[in-house]
Amino acid sequence: MNRVVITGLGIYSCIGQNLDEVRDSLHAGRSGIGLDQERKEFGYRSGLTGMVPRPELKGRLDRRARINLPVQGEYAYVATAEAMQTAGIDAGYFVDNEVGIIFGNDSSVLPVIEAIDIIRAKKDTTLLGSGSIFQTMNSTVTMNLATIFPLKGINLTLSAACASGSHSIGMGYLLIKSGLQDMILCGGAQEINKYCMGNFDALSAFSIREDAPAEATRPFDRGRDGLVPSGGAATVILESLESAQRRGARIYGEVVGYGFSSNGAHISNPTVDGPVRALAKSLADAGLQATDIDYINAHATSTPVGDVSEARAIAQVFGEHRTPVSSTKSMTGHECWMAGASEIVYSMLMMEHGFVAPNINFETPDEDSARLNIISKAKDTKIDTFLSNSFGFGGTNSSLIIKKWKQL
Repeated sequence: MNRVVITGLGIYSCIGQNLDEVRDSLHAGRSGIGLDQERKEFGYRSGLTGMVPRPELKGRLDRRARINLPVQGEYAYVATAEAMQTAGIDAGYFVDNEVGIIFGNDSSVLPVIEAIDIIRAKKDTTLLGSGSIFQTMNSTVTMNLATIFPLKGINLTLSAACASGSHSIGMGYLLIKSGLQDMILCGGAQEINKYCMGNFDALSAFSIREDAPAEATRPFDRGRDGLVPSGGAATVILESLESAQRRGARIYGEVVGYGFSSNGAHISNPTVDGPVRALAKSLADAGLQATDIDYINAHATSTPVGDVSEARAIAQVFGEHRTPVSSTKSMTGHECWMAGASEIVYSMLMMEHGFVAPNINFETPDEDSARLNIISKAKDTKIDTFLSNSFGFGGTNSSLIIKKWKQL
């Protein structure tokens, strides 16, 4: 079985448009949440959202490639370009080597709505343009990136709600571990617009703390009143150790554990048992004990029910070990389909630079979060091994364990 290492990282999010900006925001506990007045006027109960600017790709990509990309695809392109740079590869590498792509993505709403609006208004489908079909499909990110970069390996979009990005890395890990691929671009992408989150808003799932956007997302805090939607894209380049060493690549870390499960219960209400099984499976896969984990990046989205179930699951598996825990969603909001991938990038930056990012806005614990060692202020400390949780609608659970790379 191959060892699987991380050789490239890229990020485009509401707390920074590159790795350096994101690292600084994480250490400073800087929020990327704002109030979108357009959503309020559109009929949203909550106008809170992560604020992610649209990248300027003119001059970087030709027009043919640009018209095929929805906005989340643009985010993914920028994140992937940065990941390639950190990995020391360019598009020429893809010509000579079989490289795959697996991205988490579970919607592409904006281009669908825009296409329907044109058809309704003009009664003529030919006015949609040739790029519309490629923007509307859930597989839009992988189909576009696989052609922009001439990728010849696995080409797959993974759709698993808010665990999509995490499962994409887990699946990439399994394929490389089994010897079926040497390198896979893994990640997650999430659109941000007034159309894509209306259904969530209808469930009263969002925080309405609009008078203080930066304080709205407060995972594990007793006063939390809902999540804040966000988005962007993150890319993690996975590679077999043999391949990475053969080309002299810088190795950031090693994926050592992947645990997954399904709750087999309610479609939206979380359980404790499902996450516990995913956590236990990831530790078993890694051959580690709970005491070996230096940091947990929790899924915790700032919902009243979800944070409780995760706190209980972490407490059940990690007991009294006082493992440091924080949720970077306190700064970024819930990045949905990209969250499982972006939170690997965030945690990798913490591991590389020696700190635990704070769970900001954590002021008053509840009965369950009081049992955890939640880090509310940035803490400079060594991280050798971290675990990242991602859970989603339908009861899908994913836990990933990454170790710092140490040359033997």
